[in-house]
Amino acid sequence: MKKLRILALVLLAIPTFALSGRAEVVDRIVAFVNDEVITLVELDTAFETYRQKIEESYKGPDKDRVMAQTRRSLLDRMIDTLLIEQEARKSGITVTDEEVMASIRGMLARRKMSQEAFQQALALEGKTLETYKREAKETMMRTRLVRREVRAKVMVTDEEIGEYYRLHRDSYEGSEAVRLKQILLVFPKDMNDAVREKLQAQATDIGKRLKGGESFDSLAAQFSQGPAASSGGDLGFVEKGTMLPEVEKAAFSLSTSEISDVIESPVGFHILQVTDRRGEGNKPIETVREEIKSRIEDEKIDKKLDSWLTELRAKSHIEIKL
Repeated sequence: MKKLRILALVLLAIPTFALSGRAEVVDRIVAFVNDEVITLVELDTAFETYRQKIEESYKGPDKDRVMAQTRRSLLDRMIDTLLIEQEARKSGITVTDEEVMASIRGMLARRKMSQEAFQQALALEGKTLETYKREAKETMMRTRLVRREVRAKVMVTDEEIGEYYRLHRDSYEGSEAVRLKQILLVFPKDMNDAVREKLQAQATDIGKRLKGGESFDSLAAQFSQGPAASSGGDLGFVEKGTMLPEVEKAAFSLSTSEISDVIESPVGFHILQVTDRRGEGNKPIETVREEIKSRIEDEKIDKKLDSWLTELRAKSHIEIKL
């Protein structure tokens, strides 16, 4: 079947002639990866989100070069993904659609977020649920293969943990910090009194809904214009001295799980929730041992994964026709 697919795609790449005699290429192959292929349509479809972001945000004079480099990097990633999928199939590793949906449902339950709100958040990022499901499936397959091929070969010793703690001791001498969720309605550049009043009324309504029991994650995904909106507005731990004064004053006055009133800053209207807090001072190695072990393990896995992918590429037939 794979050979038939390649033959079909090769035939697609042959110019087809209209009655006028003009040649029109329907599609073509941009990469052979062992006995499978990546087509121009597949590459262009995957690249569309990146193209839009570059068009919107990149203002440099060499936009065409940035586009070409990003597109080629994406093709390399698609080749690596296909190699991993091929290796996973050889190893009998599979991920079903049911497992992917179960993973997504679990993630939504943890975030207390509806599927509708999640799809709205994805749309803001230029993605669809189907795109997310495909990416999640690739990630799950990759994780299972990496766990078997790479993670099992990674060891972290007590000596390495102790040395990492000694070298990064400053990282474990944190200031007082709170873990924050935020809903932010940003002031537009051309704001007038009417626009400000409308935003304030919207923020007040959101605040009432939150205090009435609605999910912070869901409302953040729907309304927040701040960072991490699609992740429920979770900003992680934020230390004293790093926030806008109005926001910091409110954040450090809240109890854990408490939701703030609407806060006005020069940026816009904020609503906060503190989900955790930590004090200042040294953290003993016993309390950060697992965190350090995980960090060292991740660094080693990244290095081993790179070398493993290099070996996998070397023993595979890869031909790029871009």
